[in-house]
Amino acid sequence: MTNQTNFKHDTVLLHETVDMLEIKPDGIYVDATLGGAGHSDYLLSKLTTGHLYAFDQDENAHENAKIRLKMQLDQGCVTLIKDNFRNIRQALAELDVTEFDGILYDLGVSSPQFDDSQRGFSYKKEARLDMRMDQSQELSAHEVVNTYAFNDLMRIFSRYGEEKFSKQIARKIEQARSVKTIDTTLELAEIIKSALPQKELKKKGHPAKRIFQAIRIEVNDELGAAAESIETAIHMLKKDGRISVITFHSLEDKLTKSLFKEYATIDIPRGLPMVPDEMKPLLTLVNRKPVLASQAELEFNNRAHSAKLRVAQKN
Repeated sequence: MTNQTNFKHDTVLLHETVDMLEIKPDGIYVDATLGGAGHSDYLLSKLTTGHLYAFDQDENAHENAKIRLKMQLDQGCVTLIKDNFRNIRQALAELDVTEFDGILYDLGVSSPQFDDSQRGFSYKKEARLDMRMDQSQELSAHEVVNTYAFNDLMRIFSRYGEEKFSKQIARKIEQARSVKTIDTTLELAEIIKSALPQKELKKKGHPAKRIFQAIRIEVNDELGAAAESIETAIHMLKKDGRISVITFHSLEDKLTKSLFKEYATIDIPRGLPMVPDEMKPLLTLVNRKPVLASQAELEFNNRAHSAKLRVAQKN
């Protein structure tokens, strides 16, 4: 287990994400991605009689939150829920919560998960291939890399990693594991590098980054869980309630943008002078272009460079 004193996490777009929810002091809120508890901590500072429900499937995140949010937990204004955020409706129903005033998502892997080398998320640190956000689940990166068929590897590398050399990398993995199992992160990183043309290795960024992202998304079904959860959350929002979503790569951002657009768009019959309430779309986009990190934040938080924030309000 991660040493909690080393559970370092610089919360991305902290004030923007929470402030754009327009917090009501007596409201009911959800942090769907507790992580290092930065967003939860700040959101709780804006509540008086309100309550926060915070989700995370990672045991380490819960252990850290018990320390960081000890005062709020003692006061009974926050409830920690160890579950995948795709189960948001069922988990909250068990607590007699059927709707809320706002919800935030900080998608992807958290900094502490990357920083703990034993979790196997990083292509720069030696560890057994793992990448499970929920360490109690069976499917891990080791199983994906060593048992998935060539065509399945190629598919996830192309779809989730947007890797143009997916076929060559999948073939190299297939060849390598026919000799011995691929057990560690650095082993896999070297195999990926060996499959790429020399000119690709000279480009900026680690050559294994896209493949590790693809495997991680597959292991945790990140896009499926996000789509399911965000859509559920839209329906659970109270009138005028808001949803904030931070994404870190194009697949997450496209998914969020598409869902928001779907629920913020209607076909208005030609000649209709006024749109009746029952025909209005479920959402209104608060920001049409994503909010990006400020220059000040970029200087101290490298993870913020790829962050995009989208916010919508329930009609």
